[in-house]
Amino acid sequence: MNAAPPEFRLVAPDPAAMRALGERLGRAAAAGDVIALTGPLGAGKTELARGIARGLGVVGPVASPTFVLLSEHEGRLPLFHLDCYRLAGPEEALAAGLLDERGADGVTVVEWAERLGPALPTGRLEIRLAGSGDHARTLACRATDPRHHRLLEALA
Repeated sequence: MNAAPPEFRLVAPDPAAMRALGERLGRAAAAGDVIALTGPLGAGKTELARGIARGLGVVGPVASPTFVLLSEHEGRLPLFHLDCYRLAGPEEALAAGLLDERGADGVTVVEWAERLGPALPTGRLEIRLAGSGDHARTLACRATDPRHHRLLEALA
């Protein structure tokens, strides 16, 4: 029986710290990486995505793509930024073509990743965010495969 991969925990005291953690992830990211973000409204998923974008060399604003579902940004690698908040389930994401072979050429960041369920790639970095308001955020990070362990190392 295989044990579940260990979780690595971090604390981000403010939005700037959240973006800095994301930037470290973006600098370490490679084509085909998937970063799955979960947590309640206001937990900092978009701030983390902005940092990842900065680490990838994306120039320009990065907003939550809640209404368009997917935003693509050019950087060192393409950033595919998905927001699944408005999706009823994985079937809608697949029907809309949100998960396709383009992701192999860039880095995919998924907000509200839990809404994709079994449609999420099995290999990914999972980051569960907790906290809201003016309080610090806790990030529970877990790589589901050896490939994504280097992203955990970038956070250490």
